[in-house]
Amino acid sequence: MTKTKERAEDTVSLVYQCKLNVSTRTITYLADLLRSHLKAIRSPFRSQPTGRIAVLVLAMLRHDQRLLDLAGGNGIPESTLRRWRDEIIGLFAAKAPRLDRALRKIAKRGGAVVLIDGTLIPTQRRTGADDRPNYSGKHHRHGLHFLALTDEKGKLIWISAARPGRTHDATAARHDKIARHLKAAGLGAPAAPPRSCAPCSS
Repeated sequence: MTKTKERAEDTVSLVYQCKLNVSTRTITYLADLLRSHLKAIRSPFRSQPTGRIAVLVLAMLRHDQRLLDLAGGNGIPESTLRRWRDEIIGLFAAKAPRLDRALRKIAKRGGAVVLIDGTLIPTQRRTGADDRPNYSGKHHRHGLHFLALTDEKGKLIWISAARPGRTHDATAARHDKIARHLKAAGLGAPAAPPRSCAPCSS
């Protein structure tokens, strides 16, 4: 027996399980959303039930697991899992509220201010030239930057599209024209002060 054959026989593929901290309500909502979409485009067939597709995509988004690993562990082609991921992200994006409508809704119910802050969602490092833009010097890690708006109680009302991790909160707010939309809705937006700032003394 050659060394090549010995190495091939010693190679074993193992599949592990991990806990997915999402509610049954979330999985059901996503499965129903996908089912309605398939009915609308007259494409009722998928190799897996919509509920299982929902779990796989949520696991991928929650744990940032590599497509190849997740696909191999579940006996699904990587290209199929990638297509499901992009399809479901598109469905989520279509359900997201527009910024102007979200602010008008807050103003209509008597709100005076919204809270605005940026956040970094950690991701795996990318290869090549795409790696550096996603590195956040503030957080000292790679990720994608999002700008979020909440009401006075902290309930999320709007979130921006993903931007490279090095994006500053003020830059993201300027690109999304946050100030203009707030003025149109008659709302204010106190932002969280930088952590390095000390309270001013009189």
